[in-house]
Amino acid sequence: MIHEVDEALRSLLGEAGLPERGVEVVFDAPTRDLAARRTAPTVSVFLYGLREETGRRQAGAVAEYDEDGVVVGHRPAPRWFELGYLVTVWTNRPQDEHRLLAEVLQCLTAVDALPARLLTGSLARLGLTVGLDIAGRDTGLPSVSDVWSALGGELRPSIDLRVLAPLPGGLAPAGPPVTEGLVVRATDTTRESEPGGRRLRYHGAGDPGTDGFAAPRERVLPPGRRTRGRAR
Repeated sequence: MIHEVDEALRSLLGEAGLPERGVEVVFDAPTRDLAARRTAPTVSVFLYGLREETGRRQAGAVAEYDEDGVVVGHRPAPRWFELGYLVTVWTNRPQDEHRLLAEVLQCLTAVDALPARLLTGSLARLGLTVGLDIAGRDTGLPSVSDVWSALGGELRPSIDLRVLAPLPGGLAPAGPPVTEGLVVRATDTTRESEPGGRRLRYHGAGDPGTDGFAAPRERVLPPGRRTRGRAR
């Protein structure tokens, strides 16, 4: 997901016409090393932190379909993460840096979310909004001043860009689809010697006669019991 956000940001800045003017877009840390290596005006989009938006976490699973509309598996609901980017520009003169930084700022504030046409991979498959925000609130990520201190460089004008993107869960494959209805198979268990089917038998009982099993038969009572209506 992170590399897909990177490529979408690169494409978004590319649509502002920066590459046509010889401006490079990189994701390197804004250090003296970068200043020494660059050979052209450069925009650095440095990922300095990420954190989960736990308030958006959901339970349950989402079905995933193939081109024919058949369920191929289930994924847990996506989890949302906030990515913090430090955007800086590097040229030979401060005036040029301020002009280029203003163009980048104009590009990033022109939209509230990454356009769907720029999304690839899992972000495109999910079809969810990937929001953009120029940070103006504390969300738990390191502050810009702390980032510059950790990088060991001099403080420069920068844009604190936040991207809110979904991370899909792992796919649990589904079983093959059911292609036929319920099938019931019956087997003939009757015997040839009993054309009328199987009959219940009582061990030691004689022929029940024409009344079948409804014929009266003598019942042996336990000791102390009597038949209703008779004396003990």
